[in-house]
Amino acid sequence: MAKLPTSGIPLFKLFGIQVYLHWSWLVVAIYEIQSRKGDYSSVVWNVAEYLALFAIVLMHEFGHALACRSVGGKADRILLWPLGGVAFVSPPPRPGALLWSIVAGPLVNVILLPITFGVLLLTPPGLFSQNVHHLITVIAIINFVLLAFNILPIYPLDGGQILRAILWFFIGQNQSLMVASVIGLVGSTVGLLLALWFQSFWLVIMAAFAALQSWGAFQRSRAIRSAADIPRRPDLRCPACGANPPVAPLWKCQCGTNFDTFETHGICPACGRQFQVTGCPACGKASPVDAWYPSAAIPPAVPSTQI
Repeated sequence: MAKLPTSGIPLFKLFGIQVYLHWSWLVVAIYEIQSRKGDYSSVVWNVAEYLALFAIVLMHEFGHALACRSVGGKADRILLWPLGGVAFVSPPPRPGALLWSIVAGPLVNVILLPITFGVLLLTPPGLFSQNVHHLITVIAIINFVLLAFNILPIYPLDGGQILRAILWFFIGQNQSLMVASVIGLVGSTVGLLLALWFQSFWLVIMAAFAALQSWGAFQRSRAIRSAADIPRRPDLRCPACGANPPVAPLWKCQCGTNFDTFETHGICPACGRQFQVTGCPACGKASPVDAWYPSAAIPPAVPSTQI
């Protein structure tokens, strides 16, 4: 699975959410601005157009982040990079919470539709310079295209994740991920073929990225399904999703040892490293080791064995 970048150049912080800019954004920005500088009388307008694009992307990502927070989730980072923006959101493991956290992004673009096209109608070509009119036209089109593209039911686009959240209501958390990832694989494959047909470099990149993300989600869903047959610890629960942890060496230490963290209370039996948090195999959230135990049943730490 292609891993998303997680940080970059810090830009500013708003509503407690830190916005980062990935270095590659600057490289692509310079290339794109230079390649289209003939659209305006000055390259300054090209810069304004590119900044407007990412202003729209940023508002979209803030929609995700603030919606996630409104349902009790965690959202404290947004990253701008060449393929758009990424809001790092962790909504509560409920289909409704996931649905609202995802839907809120495209809703921002829906709200911007009448605003951008309304401004366009109020600024005919003769009222301002051709540069101004062209810029407003491009901004309106960009917002519409971003909305239309994002709601395609292809994982990991918003449309694919909305589909997954809706399916979660009917077929469960993991099965919905499986279905959404399969649809995403089919959709991204079709998109890749179309991109090659039209010889569009950026569409090839986006389709390939979507395919990798969908494949990763499919693999994750299969792993969760396989883990369902493993015996569980009925006395322990994930603080985030409530799942009982499996009785199996599914946790891996930095020294390379696989072990069952609940047998050793978060201590690697090989190198003695103490882990203060434990990731849940079901939802992926990390929580303090003690939080998995009932308050009266926290076991003492197991002495480590040095090898």
